[in-house]
Amino acid sequence: MMNETASASPRRKLSSTQWIAIAMVVGILVGWLFPAADHPALFTAAKATSAVFLRMIKSLIVPLLFSTLVVGIAGHGDDMKKVGRLAFRAIVYFELVTTVALFLGLGAVNLVRPGDGINLSGATTDKAAELATTKITFSGVIEHMVPQSFFEAATHNEVLQIVFFAILFSVGLSRVQGKSKQVMLDFCQSLSEVMFKFTGLVMAFAPFGIGAAIAVTVGTSGLGVLKSLGMLVVTLYGTLAVFIMFVLIPIAMFARVPLRRFWSFIKEPWLIAFSTASSEAALPLAMERLEEFGLPKRIIAFVLPTGYSFNLDGSTLYLAIASVFAAQAGHVSMTFGQQLLMMLTLMLTSKGVAAVPRASLVILSGALTMFGLPLEAVAVILGVDAVMDMARTSINLVGNCLATAVMARWEGEFPDEAPAKAA
Repeated sequence: MMNETASASPRRKLSSTQWIAIAMVVGILVGWLFPAADHPALFTAAKATSAVFLRMIKSLIVPLLFSTLVVGIAGHGDDMKKVGRLAFRAIVYFELVTTVALFLGLGAVNLVRPGDGINLSGATTDKAAELATTKITFSGVIEHMVPQSFFEAATHNEVLQIVFFAILFSVGLSRVQGKSKQVMLDFCQSLSEVMFKFTGLVMAFAPFGIGAAIAVTVGTSGLGVLKSLGMLVVTLYGTLAVFIMFVLIPIAMFARVPLRRFWSFIKEPWLIAFSTASSEAALPLAMERLEEFGLPKRIIAFVLPTGYSFNLDGSTLYLAIASVFAAQAGHVSMTFGQQLLMMLTLMLTSKGVAAVPRASLVILSGALTMFGLPLEAVAVILGVDAVMDMARTSINLVGNCLATAVMARWEGEFPDEAPAKAA
């Protein structure tokens, strides 16, 4: 009888995080054993699978973000002072943390000097010159924040423009009284709930999409891509680890964010961001997990997407390392003052460009051109950019999730009771 009971007990199922980790290992093995050059059909299929997953994710970002932000602002009080206070605090926090990231990257690249011994003579500048033609200015970024059409912004998944429109829409809705306001709030609330269920359906496909994305990366570049520029990659990964240990963790402890419980909720979005090197791919699930963690919707919907444009900790640190690496590889001596000026330029031009394809390389190419540094360095970095992009994108996500928790604590809305642990 006891044996029958024991055999009838259900076996523990693998969590979605475990399935994603398994998919990443399988993807690495497939990419290594079946390189794209020798197996083009398999590479094409893997690339299509990865693209389908990313398209599914992108299709739900706009309705999820818009509905959640409207309900969070217009449905939870009419005090617009709270919105302005949250915006001010978030921007101050973003600037402080990204400035620390810049200086940490600057110190690491001057200490390790990964550019010494790199030969740029064989590198071509065609791709780098193409990236450098995309001019990014701070005034242009400010202008780009404001959509000329909501539908155009939605079509191109312009996250910052959607946030700007949704905030103004929420302010307008909060001033409406009666049935019209309630109908719109009910619609947005229903849309938000449906989109979170939609996110769950899409995440069921995540192991396949993520495994395919890893296979494409390894199959195209190969594991040997790390050897030639290993010191640059190690410098970035090592500095990001230092940034986590001595910046993000102390911030979390100061804000009294329970680290283990916090990590249990964001580890799956982190895996998605790391494996796909796409911030957009992890955004919907990150919003869902932070809400399950107990953070209020209005703070999640404002801080998280805004941070994707203004709080790119990993990308900012990468830009500091890559720009000075270019000077070292080109044997260009830069004074500390010149390096600081370049850091200030990167700080200003790196805001609000998350939607630009290969945004970090675009910004880097523009900065190198501005300061007369060799563009050939970008061509060299392109060889390992996929590996570095995974790291900087995942740290961008962690930094923004933490920023959301810190803002909730600052606003006095951090959950006192521990919610159930994420699977």
